[in-house]
Amino acid sequence: MSSDTLANIASTPTPPDPADVEAVPRIVPRPRVGQWTAAVAVLVLLALAATSVVRNEAFQWDVVADYFTTASVLRGLWLTLWLTALVMVLGFALGTLLAVARLSANPVLRSVGWGYVWFFRSMPILVQLLFWFNIGALYPELFGVKTVNLLGPVTIAVVGLTLHEAAYAAEVVRGGILSVDRGQVEAAQSLGLGRWRRLRRIVLPQAMRSIVPPAGNMLIGTLKGTSIVSVIAVQDLLYSVQLVYHRTYQVIPLLMVATLWYVVVTSVLSVGQYYVERHYAHGLERAR
Repeated sequence: MSSDTLANIASTPTPPDPADVEAVPRIVPRPRVGQWTAAVAVLVLLALAATSVVRNEAFQWDVVADYFTTASVLRGLWLTLWLTALVMVLGFALGTLLAVARLSANPVLRSVGWGYVWFFRSMPILVQLLFWFNIGALYPELFGVKTVNLLGPVTIAVVGLTLHEAAYAAEVVRGGILSVDRGQVEAAQSLGLGRWRRLRRIVLPQAMRSIVPPAGNMLIGTLKGTSIVSVIAVQDLLYSVQLVYHRTYQVIPLLMVATLWYVVVTSVLSVGQYYVERHYAHGLERAR
């Protein structure tokens, strides 16, 4: 035989001896009795809860179906959606300015931004709404116009919720900006880009990866939080069903109508948040 043939024979792995294979102990996964027991118990409890809700006549599901798409409920739903969208847009616009002020080298802007966030995060939103609702006691007239005519319930709701939202949005945006690597900013400075252009073209697009998840949570929180404006007689979704059950005394089914609409809208927003997060996560390895 040639040397190449001998080398090939030597490099060919020999099959394992069957006796040795049988001697290797077989790995048997440990039974997860506790996990399966807990899973079965949870499924049983969920099934019992679902059965109780469906079969409980006190929920009056026929009444829920009758009022679910009535004109008054849909008008309240539309006002809730409109109010949520407007407050989020205005709140994040003001919050972005506050975040930039807090990150500014100017001590006055930095102090004003910090003071705004501190003040409006310290005051409960219900207190803010009641304060604005009674602003006429302090300023009967503004710019020659009576505050009763200038600040209606819907305007008060927009102002109060926006000021409250901006304080939290400022911290979300500030955290997102701080999450951007400092080297990105220094590279943009070396290219001669101005401060606002760096912020718009370099910092904010990257900061969105950190901003979108808490912003999505804020959006859902704002949607549900708008129900508090019912205390100042703004006819949102909750106030609309309250008007009905004050007349019909069918409290539980009407509250279920509002609850189901909140669940539907929140679910749609959660799906939208997922796709927005995935869009800004391009180029990142993320386990899902």
